[in-house]
Amino acid sequence: MTQSFLVLFRETLEVALIVGIILGYLVRSGQARLRPLVYAGLASGAGASVAVAVLFQRLSGGFSGRAEEIFEGVTMLVGAVLLTTLILWVARQSDLAGRLEEQVRRGLSRAGRVGLFLLVFASVLREGVESVIFLGAARIASRDNNLIGALLGIVAAAVLGILLFRGALRIRLRSFFTIMNAILILFAAGLVAHGIHELQEAGVVPALVEEVWNLNPARTPGSGAYPVLHEDGALGGILKGLFGYNGNPSLIELLGYTLYLAAALALWVQLRRKRRREAIVAPEAASPAGSGSAGPPGPGGTPGPSRHP
Repeated sequence: MTQSFLVLFRETLEVALIVGIILGYLVRSGQARLRPLVYAGLASGAGASVAVAVLFQRLSGGFSGRAEEIFEGVTMLVGAVLLTTLILWVARQSDLAGRLEEQVRRGLSRAGRVGLFLLVFASVLREGVESVIFLGAARIASRDNNLIGALLGIVAAAVLGILLFRGALRIRLRSFFTIMNAILILFAAGLVAHGIHELQEAGVVPALVEEVWNLNPARTPGSGAYPVLHEDGALGGILKGLFGYNGNPSLIELLGYTLYLAAALALWVQLRRKRRREAIVAPEAASPAGSGSAGPPGPGGTPGPSRHP
């Protein structure tokens, strides 16, 4: 449940920020009358995302045996790739709000109201499709129904987004997303290991060594609780649910987890350092004096969150 909460919380918060930035821009530019188009795009994108979720659920239920193992393994690997791409893309952006406002200006100038609607619709649908794949991968990895965690994540992110753009709450979004993305990189590493495990079970990839270690001893009747680091133990169960921990990994799983984690973290740190160097060399010269890091006004005219989510 924790995985689905984190993924949907992050994705929904990003949608809330995108919609809030667009609404704020429309208010500042004297085009507040176009706000219903934003809401229509949001609703349409959410509806299309639900349709994609239904199709994905039906597709995933149509496999059995080896085909099911391959499908599950590929789904988890695709989820890990998408999640990593999203994290690295955000780490590369120095002014996400400014880029989004520029897209709104171009959309309105080229296609008018249709362009604004399509921008919001496409943004919401993109996040929705990503969420569907992430949730499917998390459900396969944990073997649990993550609906409750997903719903809680959506509600929590929506409430946080409203509070931010009404000025009732101010947080450093850059720091917030840094912590969130670090956690999600670990989550993605777990998806890589789980995906490799499924492909190993299907005979697509070799195990190399069946068990590098085994911390999952069988529990004898009347022996009490599982050991702490057992997959069903007090600590092991939490690590398995959050980061794909395996108490008896094969060598190929361990290599996949370690290599992915090292590569993803190295790229993430490199992109963050590059963005910081660019910010030092070219500070926000185009921003009005005294604007600092404050973001665009929220839909109600109050100052919005940081311009660097």
